[in-house]
Parts: sequence; C-alpha cells; structure tokens
Amino acid sequence: MVFAAPVFLFFYLPICLLVYLAIYAIGRKTDWRPRANLFLFLASLFFYTWGEQTLVCVLLFSTFVDYFCAQVISRKREQGLNSRLALTASIATNLTTLVIFKYFNFAADNVQAVLSSLGIQNSIAASVPQIALPLGISFYTFQSMSYSIDVYRGDVKATDRFIDFACYVSLFPQLVAGPIVRYRDVAEDLVERNLSWDSFRSGVERFIIGLSKKMLLANTVATPVDTIFAQQPGNISMLLAWVGIVLYALQIYFDFSGYSDMAIGLGRMFGFRFPENFAHPYSARSFQDFWRRWHISLSTWFRDYVYIPLGGNRGSGFRTSFNLWMVFLLCGLWHGASWNFVAWGAMHGALLTLERSRFGKLIQSLPIVFQHAYVVLFLGITWACSVHPIGPMQWTTLLPWRGSPTHPALD
Repeated sequence: MVFAAPVFLFFYLPICLLVYLAIYAIGRKTDWRPRANLFLFLASLFFYTWGEQTLVCVLLFSTFVDYFCAQVISRKREQGLNSRLALTASIATNLTTLVIFKYFNFAADNVQAVLSSLGIQNSIAASVPQIALPLGISFYTFQSMSYSIDVYRGDVKATDRFIDFACYVSLFPQLVAGPIVRYRDVAEDLVERNLSWDSFRSGVERFIIGLSKKMLLANTVATPVDTIFAQQPGNISMLLAWVGIVLYALQIYFDFSGYSDMAIGLGRMFGFRFPENFAHPYSARSFQDFWRRWHISLSTWFRDYVYIPLGGNRGSGFRTSFNLWMVFLLCGLWHGASWNFVAWGAMHGALLTLERSRFGKLIQSLPIVFQHAYVVLFLGITWACSVHPIGPMQWTTLLPWRGSPTHPALD
C-alpha cells in the first residue's frame, strides 16, 4: 500500500483517522495515548502486511531484538556494568538482517558473474534462490538500530513500554520512504502528544502538497524520462541525454520530497512532529551544502553513527578523506544494491573530498551562479550513474565532443 493509492486515500486513511479521533475523544480526560499507540501499532502492521505479507516478520524481529537489547543496556548502565555486548548484538542483528535481505542477491549475482567470466560453471551458485526485499527495510533497521545506540550513549532513556517502541518503529507514515525518524525525535510525542485543530489542518495541507508533488509533478515528468532512458545510450544525443537528466533530477526530487511531505503531514494529523528531510537542495552552492539540504535525516544519520565514530575530520587530511569515502560508499549501497549506486557514492565522496582541498576554495571564490552551475553539472552526472542505462561506463554520452549518435564513426 502506498500513500497515493486510492485504497489508502479513500479507505485506510479515513478509517484510521476516525478510529484514532474516537480513541482521543473517549479517553482524553484520562491517559488516551497508550491505547492510541496500540491502535497505531496494529494499524501500521496491517498497512505493512497489506503489501509485504509474511515479510512483516522481519520488521517484528528487528523491533523485538532492539527493544530487549536496549532494556539490557539500560539495566547494565544502572548497575555500572559494561553493556557493549548487548549493543553489539543489536547492531549485528540489524546489519545481518539488512545484508541478507538487501544484498544477498547482489552478492550471489556477482559471484556467478565472476565464475562465468572465468569459464567456471557452478550449478550451486546458479541455483541460489532469490530473496525477496522487504519494503522499507533500510529505513526501519536504521531507526531501530539508532535507538539501541542512543540508549547505549545515554542520549535517550530506554522505554519500558514495548508497544510505544513498536509504534515508533512501525509507524506507517514514515515506515516505507522516511524520513528516518530517531527515537529521540518522537520520544516525547509518544507519551505526551496532544491533538489540535491547527496541527491537524497543517498536516492535511502538507500531505496535499506532497501528494501533488508525487502525482502532478513526479509522475508527469517520469513519462518522458522513461522514454529517453529506454533507448540505447549510443542512440541518445548529448542534448537529449541532458534533457533526460534534468527531468530525472526533477522527478527524483518531487517523488522523494513528496513522500517526505506526505509523511510529515500524516505525522502532524496523528500528533507527531517528524523532522524535515529536504531544504531546497538544488539551490546548493557546493556538495557539502547539498548534503545539508538533501535527505537530511539520512545524511545526519551517517554523520552521527558512521562518520564521527570513524574519527570525522579530527585526524589527518588523508584520514578525513578516507572517512568521507567510507560514508558515501555505504550511503550508495544503502540506496541500492548495485554497482551503479557504488559509483554514485564514490563520486559524491570524491567531490566532498575535493571540496576540502584548494579546489573547494576555488569554487567558493567563484560568482554564485557558477557555484550553482558546478553543483548542477556534477549532480547530473551522478544521477546518470545511479539508476538509468547511462551508467558509469557510458557517461561520455553527456559530453559535447563525443560526436553525434547518427555518425557512429565519430564516437
């Protein structure tokens, strides 16, 4: 089930809101939130099971593991004991789950490709079954794992209410497409939120804006994008390739930010305040600026849980560059299990590394219009490398000196 589907808009969402408001109206003179959290948890399980069926067990497994690991961490901290084993169990379980369901097929396909290139026919490798990818697994594993880490660091207090934690992990507005909501972002709302007309009205407005971005803009732009990139790279002119990339940049922004707007709007309708996820990213003047504006919840997650623990920018220039590369290689793999996304992450890591050198100072010295042009130009190339058939090995299609596709001899 997706937010733009008629079954969600005309059946699921209205029924959820009516039941939720009824729980609030009946119990608002008492503590209505535990019953509301239980309802949201059950409603979210129904939402997820609608499309994923038995794969909902992966979500529940991750939720149970991290809840109990956080409980152990909390108790050991109170006793002055080391709780690193419980934290390791939480991280290892989440990463193992993510690797098995998201990256096993990618690894198996690459092993088979390598064996085939060596002329080795391996019936075992060829018969490995494909594992279904649970929807939203990248989001909810990161959310659930960050809770255990924050409890270990002492940034949040572990909740004793399993339903509250399960409601946080499975909350349907942000389950499938983010933003990545950390427990500390909604810890207060889980136990003390209040409903108001102003919040509900602003939530409806934000949801409509997001739905319009998705249906009227992203889906409209997607048609010519799919038409352009359905062609063989050698048959696409430089102009047409750039038109496709510009349209794709608009499509991915309106699609992703539209879903984030819908999630934030839905959260407000139910009394939750989710963090913003986009802040006019295409107005960025550098790639450092871009990643402060694009998918903010993901970039801050990698900053706090990967980049800083690796050492951040506290070491030598080489160590800082290594940390950036590691973060963005992982960021690329997080977006998708393919070499295109690895290349996409490597390119962003390279550009961010360059911006920490004299090249960055040179960019900052340019007029603002050229800074924007620099970002847009290289963003276009990275978008081309990420998904569509103009992959890392065909990016010269975008260059003016590659020749015309009607004259293959000039290519």
